[in-house]
Amino acid sequence: MTYELYYWPEIQGRGEYVRLALEEAGAAYVDVARGPRGVAAMMKMMDAEKGTPPFAPPFLKAGKLVIGQTANILLYLGARHGLAPKTEAGRLWVHQLQLTITDLVVEIHDTHHPLGPSLYYEDQKAPAKKRTADFWDERVPKYLGYFEQLLDANGGTYVTGRRPTYVDLSLFQIVEGLRYAFPKRMKAFEADVPGLVGLHDRIAARPNIKAYLASKRRIPFNEQGIFRRYRELDR
Repeated sequence: MTYELYYWPEIQGRGEYVRLALEEAGAAYVDVARGPRGVAAMMKMMDAEKGTPPFAPPFLKAGKLVIGQTANILLYLGARHGLAPKTEAGRLWVHQLQLTITDLVVEIHDTHHPLGPSLYYEDQKAPAKKRTADFWDERVPKYLGYFEQLLDANGGTYVTGRRPTYVDLSLFQIVEGLRYAFPKRMKAFEADVPGLVGLHDRIAARPNIKAYLASKRRIPFNEQGIFRRYRELDR
């Protein structure tokens, strides 16, 4: 089966967590909206008045199934491609961790759009500076410290043990994105999370991920996505 992934074609965004899982699994997939008339096809599926239309991308079409929400998609893919534990308790635990990452992603986005996505960044620079300061003082240590503790408790290789899961792939993306958006702040903070830095490097070196990162399929970070580099916020 060839999966159909639907997400905005110009950004990594939330769709990137799904792409990383598909790439690591070596699964056949089409990034639909990056093809001709792909965005129109994506919008048509969301506007459907029957069935189970998704609220927003990313969503995945797997045969007759249409699955929305990043964590929900990864729950599905993880069980089918060896990217989650085999036990029900293990799968729920990894899903819980992914939902925690989802919360972190929202907070990362809100550093540059604290007043809401309907306003331009230029309209909320002062609140963004305040939000970013709190993010680095309070939220980053809380979130990344939590995952650092989990890594240490499980031997330091991957979050749940010796085999990677989609949560490890998502944490790679978090580290990579924070390095892009906040290079100065992240460089200073990385000494506090050596386990996460090591995890990032192990994921980056995995053959399928390494090939993906070097390919044109990997959309570069830019100032339209979740991770945005604004010099005035990185001090």
